[in-house]
This record gives sequence, structure tokens and C-alpha cells, in this order.
Amino acid sequence: MAGLEECKANLVVYLHPSKANCASDAILSELSTLLFSYNETFGGVVLAYDPNIRSNLAKIVPGTFTCFGVQLKAKLLLFNPKSDMVLEGEVVKLTPNSIHAVVLVFSSVVIADDDIRDKFKYKFKGEEEMYVSRTHRKHKIKLGPFFDEEILHISGSLLAHHTGGVRWLDNNLEDWSRADSTATKRNTGDMKLENDTLTTYWEIFLKSDEQLRNQRKKEDNILEV
Repeated sequence: MAGLEECKANLVVYLHPSKANCASDAILSELSTLLFSYNETFGGVVLAYDPNIRSNLAKIVPGTFTCFGVQLKAKLLLFNPKSDMVLEGEVVKLTPNSIHAVVLVFSSVVIADDDIRDKFKYKFKGEEEMYVSRTHRKHKIKLGPFFDEEILHISGSLLAHHTGGVRWLDNNLEDWSRADSTATKRNTGDMKLENDTLTTYWEIFLKSDEQLRNQRKKEDNILEV
């Protein structure tokens, strides 16, 4: 999925002397505090790590609270979404005016009514909410398992033709790629298709910073978290 990248980092983990006999566990415990939160040093949200301790020797750091520093190398898996990037998410809430989803378990996504293309129509049938395509009845966006935790907030869009229910997109590649090609001829500014992003659930298309600024000018009452 787009937005995922791997990086290598040289780290120093500072531990209390009482942790000397179980340094490995203490190091993993310290590294776990980096998970699922944005880190400015790494430039993204840390999703996973694979540490490699460089030496059995550690340097004692003098000070009011004595500790020792352990040097290590680590492979980090980062999530760093950018504008105009296609992501995959799991639908957690549908309303007549918005679609809410979760990306990678911890990121909350909201797609407002203005960012849902007209071909999708909201329906409430048999106590089930869904968005159904007006042109392809089998193309539906339905609810997935609910999720409560929200950390990272993303503004998304379903205006692009290569966004929607992923299962339908996978099975109807020719239909939507033809529509996307036609739209591209009309507007050379459209996004190009990225085939490696079609896997599960549904996709969102992030709006550019310029688009968001223009939208805020029109809707001063919108607060972006």
C-alpha cells in the first residue's frame, strides 16, 4: 500500500542500571513506546521495528539519574501519507453525508459529501447502510467491523474513478480503467492509476494541500484536527 516505507536508523536506548540483567527486554520495551505515534525524527508513524544490538558493551551516562546507553541499529516500518496518495481503509460508519473509515488500524478517515462522486448513492435497505454506484449496481461500499480508537486524522475523497469498493474494482478493472482514461483526457490533472494499491476493502484519494486551503476559504466553519 502507498504510504508505507522502510528505513534504517542508528539508535541509542538509555536504560536504568537495574535493567542490566534483562537489557534485551528493556530495549524492546523502550522501542515499543514509538509504535503508532508520529515521530518527527523518522518523518512518519512507526508501525514496526526490527532491532539489532551492535555491541554487548554500553556506555554509562553520568548525571543526576545514572543510566547506560545501548547502541543499536533498527529497521523501521513507517507510515507517511502524502497528498494525492491512494490508501486503503476499512469502512466503520456510513451516513447520507459522509463515509468514515480506519486505515492501518489507527488512522481515522472522513470523506465528506462534496468529495463523494455523484455516481455513488446512499441507501438504507433492510437495516443495512451502503453506498451503491448508479452505473454499476454491484459496486457497493458497506460497513466493516467497528473500531473505536482514533489517532491520525485524514481527509479523503472518492471523486477519482479508480476509488471505491476494492473487491468490485478488482473484478471490473476494464470498466473503471476505461472511465478513468476518459476522465484523464478531459482533465490532464487527474491522478494516474497505481495498480499495486488494489487489495482490500476500499480506497481513498487524498486531497492536495492547495485544495484543502481553497476549501477552508469557502467553509470557514470547518475545523480540521
